[in-house]
Amino acid sequence: MTRLKDKVAIITGGAAGIGKATAIRFAQEGAALAIWDVQEEKGREVAQMLAETGAKAVFYKVNTADASIVREAVTAVMNDFGKIDILINNAGILRDATLLKMTEEQFDLVVQVNLKGVFNCTKAVAPFMIERGYGRIVQASSVVGLYGNFGQTNYVATKSGVIGMTKVWARELGRKGITVNAVAPGFIATEMIESIPEHILNAMKEKVPANQLGTAEDVANVYLFLASDEAGFVNGAVISVDGGAVV
Repeated sequence: MTRLKDKVAIITGGAAGIGKATAIRFAQEGAALAIWDVQEEKGREVAQMLAETGAKAVFYKVNTADASIVREAVTAVMNDFGKIDILINNAGILRDATLLKMTEEQFDLVVQVNLKGVFNCTKAVAPFMIERGYGRIVQASSVVGLYGNFGQTNYVATKSGVIGMTKVWARELGRKGITVNAVAPGFIATEMIESIPEHILNAMKEKVPANQLGTAEDVANVYLFLASDEAGFVNGAVISVDGGAVV
């Protein structure tokens, strides 16, 4: 299948979880891939794995919270690939605690990666998309950004903020031929939830009508749609991928 044939995609947080699944899915659809992550060993493994399938994939060690590093990485991608068609703002972290127990360091770190990182990447990539009159920007929000969640003040604030930025950028960039959309995953089985106790995981499953967690591939498939030309008239949307946990 070739829905992304001749397209160049940057995937942040592409070394594991949803980002890795997205890189694999995009490669299957013909995209050339720039994989950004702070996890160098895992990121290089993903790029090598994709290269062995015949895809063009290059890993770049990028901390999206650092604007100067992001700008340098965008320059490197342009040098290596010649263009950027798709930006998947997928990188994110958790530092959970209730309000009274959350430290300033926990709050600031999540904001820097999950919110400022999305701003940094989009600001650096957008001019190259504007120049060509084409682009697809997709960012990871979360259902908790829509409805809140106990013990996640920092995470919820960032994911709500991503939705707000999506709405603004859809208006600002839509006239330039660029769509900007967000995906709001629900309970997804990735490395990020490995530390959650089993009884809490079971309670999460019970909130989903199908009594199961989603997969990284479930989210990757929605990223794919929004990144494709099929979604050319979808702009400023927030699509929940939560199995009906919140309806």
